[in-house]
Amino acid sequence: MSERNRAILTQANAAVAQGDYEGFLSHCTEDVEWNFIGEGTLKGKEAVRQYMKATYIAPPSFRVDDLIAEGDLVTAVGDIDLADESGKLVSFAYCDVWRIRDGKLAELRAFVVETRVDR
Repeated sequence: MSERNRAILTQANAAVAQGDYEGFLSHCTEDVEWNFIGEGTLKGKEAVRQYMKATYIAPPSFRVDDLIAEGDLVTAVGDIDLADESGKLVSFAYCDVWRIRDGKLAELRAFVVETRVDR
């Protein structure tokens, strides 16, 4: 099961990197929940869709350094660059802990820290 769950997240991440947000969402449960630790929670596929539409002005560029699967959890650790409203790239380090349910992404706990030091 762990390898299958790793493959689910890898496929979903590939869709995001290509700007295929609907492809990503096809890997999510209808009641998917994204909890950005310390910032807030998105509940449901439509909330995630709207977040992606507003936040991913351009497809994000990211690197996964570690992908660890155990039971129904998959943890990804890496870096991500997102364009802000002006088009300038902003860099973040992240640790995403995903819960997989019935072969779909059901819950995310995201720990995200901006790493850009020039302001």
